[in-house]
Amino acid sequence: MTEQTAPARRTEEEIRATVTAVISDMAPKDGVEVTAQSHLIKDLGYHSLALMEVAFAIEDEFDLDPIDEDTARKITTVGAVQDLVVQRLAERDGA
Repeated sequence: MTEQTAPARRTEEEIRATVTAVISDMAPKDGVEVTAQSHLIKDLGYHSLALMEVAFAIEDEFDLDPIDEDTARKITTVGAVQDLVVQRLAERDGA
């Protein structure tokens, strides 16, 4: 019988970097620097369908429950997405 180990937890820095990478890779505007202060719509060119697609990608990447519409409407920057993912993972993992 082999022992199964839980997957290693990502550090907050790794989580934030992964979120930034997903948002950057899927951004409608090419060649735009993506920072925590970048606005999803104004700076990166996201529209409603693209926002839904990036939300699904992030939910899949981190195995998160779907983001409710009310919460999604309040998220306007890359940093806000990072904060939400970090918070949800901390709540889920009991950290």
